[in-house]
Amino acid sequence: MPEPGAPAADSAAAGTIRRDGTVLGFDVGHRRIGVAVGSSFGSGARALAVVDVHAQGPDWPALDRLHAEWRPHGLVVGDPLTLEGADQPNRKRAHAFARELCARYTLPVVLVDERSSSVEAAQRFAGDRAAGRKRRR
Repeated sequence: MPEPGAPAADSAAAGTIRRDGTVLGFDVGHRRIGVAVGSSFGSGARALAVVDVHAQGPDWPALDRLHAEWRPHGLVVGDPLTLEGADQPNRKRAHAFARELCARYTLPVVLVDERSSSVEAAQRFAGDRAAGRKRRR
């Protein structure tokens, strides 16, 4: 499997993302894919949508609509690893999804190590719970 931060596939589309471009980011899960939009120079991203994953795969029409609406210059897929750097059960699914994105949209697709974002999310959630703003589901 590619190293985090590496292009997702060996194709002409798997290259670097323009520094001033819009990117769509994907957090691949078993039942859903979280989608965010941001800039490639790292000034932050915001949640955009949650797309269902069915037995036959992701809801491609919904992903196609997001692609058409945002016209990204590149795509980023979270590369799920344990804090120790070992594979998570969902890692193969995320890599397969990244390859599908690359083939479907012919855009640069980059896998990004999501360990630090998972830690940050857990810390934010814990802080919100302590402040009484969130409950465990």
